[in-house]
Amino acid sequence: MLHYLQNLFQAMDFSSLTDAVLRVAAVFLCLTVHETCHGLAALALGDPTAKSMHRLSLNPLRHIDWFGLALMFVAGFGWAKPVPVNPNYFRKPKQGMAITALAGPISNILLAILFLGISRVIYLYAPYSDGMNTLFNWCLYTVVPMSVGMGIFNLIPLPPLDGSKVVAVLLPDDAYGKLMRYERYGLLLLLAITWLGLGGNLLGNAIYRVYEVLFNIFY
Repeated sequence: MLHYLQNLFQAMDFSSLTDAVLRVAAVFLCLTVHETCHGLAALALGDPTAKSMHRLSLNPLRHIDWFGLALMFVAGFGWAKPVPVNPNYFRKPKQGMAITALAGPISNILLAILFLGISRVIYLYAPYSDGMNTLFNWCLYTVVPMSVGMGIFNLIPLPPLDGSKVVAVLLPDDAYGKLMRYERYGLLLLLAITWLGLGGNLLGNAIYRVYEVLFNIFY
Protein backbone atom coordinates (compact mmCIF):
# COMPACT_ATOMS: atom_id res chain seq x y z
CA MET A 1 0.00 0.00 0.00
CA LEU A 2 2.78 2.43 0.92
CA HIS A 3 4.60 1.61 -2.33
CA TYR A 4 1.40 2.30 -4.29
CA LEU A 5 0.94 5.70 -2.61
CA GLN A 6 4.55 6.63 -3.31
CA ASN A 7 4.11 5.81 -7.02
CA LEU A 8 0.86 7.78 -7.13
CA PHE A 9 2.52 10.76 -5.50
CA GLN A 10 5.40 10.68 -7.97
CA ALA A 11 3.01 10.42 -10.93
CA MET A 12 0.96 13.49 -9.98
CA ASP A 13 1.27 16.50 -12.25
CA PHE A 14 1.91 19.21 -9.69
CA SER A 15 2.00 21.95 -12.32
CA SER A 16 -1.63 21.10 -13.19
CA LEU A 17 -2.51 20.80 -9.50
CA THR A 18 -0.98 24.22 -8.86
CA ASP A 19 -2.90 25.67 -11.80
CA ALA A 20 -6.13 24.25 -10.42
CA VAL A 21 -5.50 25.66 -6.93
CA LEU A 22 -4.63 29.09 -8.34
CA ARG A 23 -7.73 29.08 -10.50
CA VAL A 24 -9.94 28.25 -7.52
CA ALA A 25 -8.23 31.03 -5.53
CA ALA A 26 -9.00 33.48 -8.36
CA VAL A 27 -12.65 32.41 -8.43
CA PHE A 28 -12.92 32.87 -4.65
CA LEU A 29 -11.33 36.31 -4.90
CA CYS A 30 -13.51 37.56 -7.76
CA LEU A 31 -16.75 36.21 -6.28
CA THR A 32 -15.98 37.52 -2.81
CA VAL A 33 -15.22 41.05 -3.99
CA HIS A 34 -18.30 41.02 -6.25
CA GLU A 35 -20.73 39.96 -3.51
CA THR A 36 -19.19 42.11 -0.78
CA CYS A 37 -19.51 45.20 -2.97
CA HIS A 38 -23.21 44.46 -3.51
CA GLY A 39 -23.62 44.55 0.25
CA LEU A 40 -21.51 47.67 0.68
CA ALA A 41 -23.54 49.51 -1.96
CA ALA A 42 -26.80 48.49 -0.28
CA LEU A 43 -25.46 49.63 3.11
CA ALA A 44 -24.43 52.99 1.65
CA LEU A 45 -28.01 53.40 0.39
CA GLY A 46 -29.46 52.63 3.82
CA ASP A 47 -30.02 48.86 3.78
CA PRO A 48 -28.23 47.11 6.70
CA THR A 49 -29.49 43.61 5.80
CA ALA A 50 -26.22 42.29 4.37
CA LYS A 51 -24.27 43.75 7.29
CA SER A 52 -26.61 42.19 9.86
CA MET A 53 -26.19 38.80 8.16
CA HIS A 54 -22.36 39.12 8.16
CA ARG A 55 -22.11 39.29 4.37
CA LEU A 56 -19.84 42.35 4.35
CA SER A 57 -16.90 40.02 4.61
CA LEU A 58 -13.84 39.11 2.57
CA ASN A 59 -14.14 35.55 3.87
CA PRO A 60 -15.10 33.62 0.70
CA LEU A 61 -16.86 30.92 2.71
CA ARG A 62 -19.59 33.44 3.54
CA HIS A 63 -20.34 33.91 -0.15
CA ILE A 64 -19.66 30.59 -1.89
CA ASP A 65 -22.51 28.43 -3.10
CA TRP A 66 -20.77 25.08 -3.55
CA PHE A 67 -23.13 23.79 -6.23
CA GLY A 68 -22.83 27.06 -8.16
CA LEU A 69 -19.05 26.91 -7.78
CA ALA A 70 -18.93 23.36 -9.12
CA LEU A 71 -21.02 24.35 -12.15
CA MET A 72 -18.64 27.20 -12.84
CA PHE A 73 -15.87 24.68 -13.47
CA VAL A 74 -18.03 22.03 -15.16
CA ALA A 75 -20.33 24.18 -17.30
CA GLY A 76 -18.48 27.51 -17.39
CA PHE A 77 -21.38 29.19 -15.58
CA GLY A 78 -22.12 29.35 -11.88
CA TRP A 79 -23.11 31.61 -9.03
CA ALA A 80 -22.43 32.65 -5.45
CA LYS A 81 -24.91 33.08 -2.60
CA PRO A 82 -26.89 36.22 -3.45
CA VAL A 83 -26.33 39.04 -0.99
CA PRO A 84 -29.64 39.71 0.81
CA VAL A 85 -31.05 43.11 -0.09
CA ASN A 86 -34.26 44.71 1.22
CA PRO A 87 -35.35 47.44 -1.22
CA ASN A 88 -37.82 48.80 1.35
CA TYR A 89 -34.86 50.55 2.99
CA PHE A 90 -34.11 52.47 -0.20
CA ARG A 91 -35.62 55.90 -0.72
CA LYS A 92 -36.12 54.95 -4.37
CA PRO A 93 -36.33 51.12 -4.44
CA LYS A 94 -35.83 50.53 -8.19
CA GLN A 95 -32.92 52.94 -8.42
CA GLY A 96 -31.43 51.53 -5.22
CA MET A 97 -31.61 47.99 -6.57
CA ALA A 98 -29.99 49.10 -9.84
CA ILE A 99 -27.10 50.81 -8.04
CA THR A 100 -26.63 47.84 -5.71
CA ALA A 101 -26.63 45.43 -8.67
CA LEU A 102 -24.20 47.56 -10.68
CA ALA A 103 -21.72 47.65 -7.79
CA GLY A 104 -20.83 43.98 -8.40
CA PRO A 105 -19.71 44.23 -12.05
CA ILE A 106 -17.98 47.55 -11.43
CA SER A 107 -16.04 46.00 -8.55
CA ASN A 108 -14.86 43.23 -10.89
CA ILE A 109 -13.57 45.73 -13.45
CA LEU A 110 -11.80 47.69 -10.71
CA LEU A 111 -10.32 44.45 -9.34
CA ALA A 112 -9.01 43.64 -12.83
CA ILE A 113 -7.40 47.09 -13.03
CA LEU A 114 -5.83 46.61 -9.59
CA PHE A 115 -4.29 43.27 -10.56
CA LEU A 116 -3.09 44.64 -13.87
CA GLY A 117 -1.26 47.28 -11.83
CA ILE A 118 0.18 44.62 -9.53
CA SER A 119 1.37 42.59 -12.51
CA ARG A 120 2.98 45.68 -14.01
CA VAL A 121 4.86 46.41 -10.78
CA ILE A 122 6.08 42.79 -10.67
CA TYR A 123 7.15 43.01 -14.31
CA LEU A 124 9.12 46.22 -13.80
CA TYR A 125 10.61 45.86 -10.34
CA ALA A 126 10.45 42.33 -8.93
CA PRO A 127 13.56 40.12 -9.23
CA TYR A 128 12.86 37.03 -11.31
CA SER A 129 12.08 33.78 -9.54
CA ASP A 130 9.78 30.86 -10.19
CA GLY A 131 7.45 32.02 -7.44
CA MET A 132 7.35 35.59 -8.72
CA ASN A 133 6.74 34.34 -12.26
CA THR A 134 3.82 32.25 -11.00
CA LEU A 135 2.38 35.27 -9.18
CA PHE A 136 2.78 37.45 -12.29
CA ASN A 137 1.01 34.91 -14.50
CA TRP A 138 -1.75 34.43 -11.91
CA CYS A 139 -2.43 38.14 -11.73
CA LEU A 140 -2.30 38.83 -15.46
CA TYR A 141 -3.66 35.66 -17.02
CA THR A 142 -6.03 34.30 -14.36
CA VAL A 143 -7.39 36.99 -12.03
CA VAL A 144 -7.67 39.78 -14.61
CA PRO A 145 -9.55 37.89 -17.37
CA MET A 146 -11.68 36.05 -14.82
CA SER A 147 -12.67 39.28 -13.10
CA VAL A 148 -13.40 40.99 -16.42
CA GLY A 149 -15.41 37.96 -17.51
CA MET A 150 -17.43 37.94 -14.30
CA GLY A 151 -18.15 41.65 -14.61
CA ILE A 152 -19.23 41.50 -18.26
CA PHE A 153 -21.26 38.30 -17.80
CA ASN A 154 -23.22 39.81 -14.92
CA LEU A 155 -24.17 42.80 -17.05
CA ILE A 156 -26.27 40.59 -19.34
CA PRO A 157 -29.84 41.90 -18.88
CA LEU A 158 -31.37 38.54 -17.98
CA PRO A 159 -32.60 37.74 -14.48
CA PRO A 160 -31.15 36.92 -12.02
CA LEU A 161 -28.00 38.61 -13.35
CA ASP A 162 -27.16 42.14 -12.24
CA GLY A 163 -27.81 43.59 -15.69
CA SER A 164 -31.51 42.76 -15.40
CA LYS A 165 -31.84 44.96 -12.31
CA VAL A 166 -29.96 47.78 -13.99
CA VAL A 167 -32.20 47.69 -17.07
CA ALA A 168 -35.33 47.16 -14.94
CA VAL A 169 -35.00 50.67 -13.55
CA LEU A 170 -36.38 51.86 -16.91
CA LEU A 171 -39.52 49.70 -16.64
CA PRO A 172 -42.91 50.80 -15.27
CA ASP A 173 -43.60 49.64 -11.72
CA ASP A 174 -46.03 46.87 -12.73
CA ALA A 175 -43.62 45.43 -15.32
CA TYR A 176 -40.78 45.68 -12.79
CA GLY A 177 -42.80 43.70 -10.25
CA LYS A 178 -43.54 40.97 -12.78
CA LEU A 179 -39.86 40.74 -13.75
CA MET A 180 -38.81 40.31 -10.13
CA ARG A 181 -41.47 37.61 -9.55
CA TYR A 182 -40.17 35.53 -12.45
CA GLU A 183 -36.51 36.12 -11.62
CA ARG A 184 -35.97 32.55 -10.37
CA TYR A 185 -36.85 31.10 -13.77
CA GLY A 186 -34.17 33.17 -15.46
CA LEU A 187 -31.56 30.87 -13.95
CA LEU A 188 -32.98 27.93 -15.90
CA LEU A 189 -32.88 30.03 -19.07
CA LEU A 190 -29.26 30.97 -18.45
CA LEU A 191 -28.32 27.34 -17.86
CA ALA A 192 -30.02 26.34 -21.11
CA ILE A 193 -28.30 29.14 -23.04
CA THR A 194 -24.93 28.17 -21.58
CA TRP A 195 -25.27 24.46 -22.30
CA LEU A 196 -26.51 25.14 -25.83
CA GLY A 197 -23.56 27.46 -26.44
CA LEU A 198 -25.80 30.33 -27.55
CA GLY A 199 -24.14 33.75 -27.55
CA GLY A 200 -20.81 32.34 -26.41
CA ASN A 201 -18.83 34.00 -29.19
CA LEU A 202 -20.48 37.36 -28.57
CA LEU A 203 -19.78 37.21 -24.84
CA GLY A 204 -16.24 35.93 -25.39
CA ASN A 205 -15.50 38.76 -27.82
CA ALA A 206 -16.84 41.35 -25.39
CA ILE A 207 -14.68 39.99 -22.57
CA TYR A 208 -11.62 39.87 -24.81
CA ARG A 209 -12.14 43.46 -26.03
CA VAL A 210 -12.44 44.83 -22.50
CA TYR A 211 -9.41 42.81 -21.40
CA GLU A 212 -7.47 44.09 -24.41
CA VAL A 213 -8.32 47.73 -23.66
CA LEU A 214 -7.28 47.39 -20.01
CA PHE A 215 -4.12 45.45 -20.95
CA ASN A 216 -3.05 48.16 -23.40
CA ILE A 217 -3.36 50.81 -20.68
CA PHE A 218 -0.68 49.05 -18.61
CA TYR A 219 1.47 47.41 -21.25
